[in-house]
Amino acid sequence: MPKGESLYLPSSSAFGTVFLMETLTGLYAKIEAGSRITDHEALVLMRNAPLLELGRLAQNRMCRFHNSATVTFLIDRNINYTNICTNRCRFCAFYRDSAAPDAYLLTHEQILEKVAEAVAQGATQIMLQGGLNPGVGLEYAERVLKKIKAAFPVLLHSFSPPEIDHFAKQSGCSPEEVLHRLKDAGLDSLPGGGAEILSDRVRQAISPHKIGAKRWLEIMECAHHRGLPTTATMMLGSIETLEERIEHLRAVRDLQDKTGGFRAFIPWTFTAGNTELGGVATSSIDYLRTLAVSRIYLDNIKNIQGSWVTQGIDIGQMSLFFGANDLGSIMLEENVVRAAGVANRITEDEMVALIRRAGKTPLQRNTQYEIVKRYD
Repeated sequence: MPKGESLYLPSSSAFGTVFLMETLTGLYAKIEAGSRITDHEALVLMRNAPLLELGRLAQNRMCRFHNSATVTFLIDRNINYTNICTNRCRFCAFYRDSAAPDAYLLTHEQILEKVAEAVAQGATQIMLQGGLNPGVGLEYAERVLKKIKAAFPVLLHSFSPPEIDHFAKQSGCSPEEVLHRLKDAGLDSLPGGGAEILSDRVRQAISPHKIGAKRWLEIMECAHHRGLPTTATMMLGSIETLEERIEHLRAVRDLQDKTGGFRAFIPWTFTAGNTELGGVATSSIDYLRTLAVSRIYLDNIKNIQGSWVTQGIDIGQMSLFFGANDLGSIMLEENVVRAAGVANRITEDEMVALIRRAGKTPLQRNTQYEIVKRYD
């Protein structure tokens, strides 16, 4: 199908309506049989399938991996160790130039204090993410990982592919060597940050100084081969087309076929507030449709995470009926989305109550999706 073309045919055409219904009926049967769908079929679903039917199909696909009666979540802290960043992405409201009055770089002691606070509140994971600060290199990252691991029993899910690329350039090492050294220092897994949309047309428009799609995928493949599992993300609703969303999903699915290294896929929505890019927020309906199609298309990734952080608690709860089996972290600290004007918060008790109101049993997990607490 040519880019931008829709299969949708107006209901005023009796032939078009019958053809569309027959196409969808055949596609539903294929999905329910557990078969892999094509890019074209994913677009048909995205454009034409009724929302509730998409939810039903996504739930059926989710049940191939999980018990539909349970939902997992995590307690962690996302520590943004610096907001100084040379990428200057147009969709980001968090970054600062080094001369800005509110620019910062946390000391190792400040980071350790934040980790101690998080552990005291039950955190099992620490995520270190920051801007690409010219003054921060591989040695800073190695030292802080070693200090955290020496003091606290937490899993370190840290440093996205753009940061790995930055450390490689700063140190003169290859990404493989950077990942090897960080793993030796205590790194357990990588987050999927910096993916946005894995289409170079989109990336050139919204983040021209950031690594391209190919480099993001190469670093993730390196991590998988080094024994470092990762997550994959998608930021939807900026300037991408539906075809480019499917292009993104295909890149993730292809790499997962090759390595099996992605633990989870996390779609979330662009927040326009305070950003150079601006624009209008995409709808919750669009988010739920994309979430459901992601669950159906990504037949080789076990976990799909619902986004209450960008969508709010109510839509986060709704995501549990559109293919999500996990609601991510209660996030004891979150700064990047908040900088764009969205400040959704949730406590452990509120997360448990939200999941129970959906008629499901809450399970607290760790980074490795091992259950550490049941709320029966």
